[in-house]
Amino acid sequence: MEDVKLLGTKESIFTQRVIWALKLKGICYEFIEQDFSSRSSPLLVKLNPVYNKVPVIVHDGKSLAESLVILEYIEETWPLINPLFPLDPFQRASARFWARFVDGKFYEAAKKAFFTSGETKAEGVESVVEGLHLLEGQIIGKKFFGGEKIGYLDIIIGWIAYWFQYIEEIGEFKAMDSTKYPCLHAWINNFIQLPIIKQSLPTPDVVKSVFRGFKDAAALADAN
Repeated sequence: MEDVKLLGTKESIFTQRVIWALKLKGICYEFIEQDFSSRSSPLLVKLNPVYNKVPVIVHDGKSLAESLVILEYIEETWPLINPLFPLDPFQRASARFWARFVDGKFYEAAKKAFFTSGETKAEGVESVVEGLHLLEGQIIGKKFFGGEKIGYLDIIIGWIAYWFQYIEEIGEFKAMDSTKYPCLHAWINNFIQLPIIKQSLPTPDVVKSVFRGFKDAAALADAN
C-alpha cells in the first residue's frame, strides 16, 4: 500500500493534471481539498513554503510541489504502470519541450488575452492563435499527443481541452476555431470523452465562477 496524499483544488488545472496521472496509473491517494481563494492553509505553507500553491503531493512523508515536477516524479516512481512518457529519448525530450511551451509562452499569452484590454489584449490573442497553430501541427495524424493513448503531453495540454473555452468566454476574446484547427478540435473531443478525464472535471459554473473571481480581483487591483 502506498501512502500518497494530494493537496489541491479540483478547479485548478494544475491539480487536475496530478489527479489524471494518479488515476491513469491506478495509484490510490488521499485528496486534501484546499480553499481555492486562499493560500494561507497552515498545511500548505508547511509543505510548499516557497510558493504556497497547489498542487502538492506527499509520498511516504516527503512532499513535492509544481505539477510538472510532480508528474515526472509519478512517472519515475511507478514507471511500469501505464507509462506516460514515450520510450524513445527524442520523443521524451520533445514532450518536455512542448510541455514547457504550453506552461510558459502559451499560458502567458492566454493570461494576457484574459486580463488586459485594447492593443495589449489583441497582442495576447495573436500570440494565443500562433500557439494553437503550433499545437495543431503537433497533433496532425494522431489521436492523442502521446499517440494512440493519452500520455504526459496530453495531461499537460489538457486544460486547453476544457478550461480554455471558459477563459475565452470570461476574458471576452475568441481564438479557438474548429475549422482552423480541426486536428486539435478532434483531440479535444477525444480527450474530454475519456472517462478518467470526464469524471474529474469541475462543472462549467464552478470554472466560470473562478475565472470571474480572477477578473474581479485584477480589476480591483488596477483600481487601487
